[in-house]
Formats: sequence, C-alpha cells, structure tokens
Amino acid sequence: MVRILLLLCFLVFVQNDEPVLSWDASYKLSWSDFKAEPPVSDNAAAVTASGITFGFSIRQTDKNQVVSFTSDVHAHFYPEQSWYKIEVADDHILGHEQLHFDITELYARKFRYRISQLNVSNSIRKQLKKIHNDINKELSQLQNKYDDETDYSRNYESQAKWRIFIEAQLEKFSKFKSLN
Repeated sequence: MVRILLLLCFLVFVQNDEPVLSWDASYKLSWSDFKAEPPVSDNAAAVTASGITFGFSIRQTDKNQVVSFTSDVHAHFYPEQSWYKIEVADDHILGHEQLHFDITELYARKFRYRISQLNVSNSIRKQLKKIHNDINKELSQLQNKYDDETDYSRNYESQAKWRIFIEAQLEKFSKFKSLN
C-alpha cells in the first residue's frame, strides 16, 4: 500500500480566488497588471507583490518508508496587491518593478535546483521545508539589497548593473526555469 501526502506552502498569503500571473520570459509586466490602489501616505512610486508558491507530494509504503517525492515551485505576481502612482510612474520604474519579479523567478529556479540535488529519504519533508525557508530568506534579502543599491530605481547606473546581473543569473539557472 502506498500513501501520498501533499503539503502546500505559500510565501505570500493569497486567497484561493485571487488572480496571479506566473512568471514567463516572453511576458513583461505592464502598468495595467498593477491593480491595487496606492496608499496615499506611501512615498514609493510602485510596489510589486510577488512570491514563490511551493508544494510537494511524498509517496510512502505502508511502513512509512519514503519511496519518491515530487515538488511544484512557481514564481507569481499578485496584481491585486501590486500598485503604482500614475503621476510618477514611467518605463524606468516599470523596469525596476519587472526586475523584482525576475528576482522572484531567479529564486524559484534556485529552489528547483536545490530540490534536484536531494536524495529520497525519510527526512525529505524536513529537507524540503528547510530549503523553502532558506530560499524565502535569501529572496527577501536580495530584494532588499536590490532596492537599497538602486535607491528604489533612482540610481540609474546601479539599476543597469542589477539588470545585467539578474539576466546572467537567470541564464545560469536556465535549466530550472518556470514552465508555463
């Protein structure tokens, strides 16, 4: 007898009916994708809500021996949580926001890579949860570093360097890209 267990974990709390955009190399965000109302008191020009969704299933024997596992990792953009201020938004700022989504995809790829390095064992649940937590921390740290170093898109030179860096990293992990 084989049992299948399924666990879904979400980086960002979303309702089941909330629309999402999955990352796709052939699709670039447009301002029409940002559906939320900007807060009046916020100084930011725009906010991209993106995150990684993760799920896995484990096959076990009737004696609880893990025999296999599968996983599912996606980079998503959440339109209903993303916003921009029309009076200051321009193509440069949109490029900055797109790069936030691209960074999310990069970490989805890194997540898939790390999962690919795992061996089937009875500790697979623990290993997957640790990778998930580590990836979320690393993703958050890089998103913050990106904003700090680009001064939230105002440092054009740094913005250009980051674009080149993220494009190179996406290429490096291209074997693990999102498939739509």
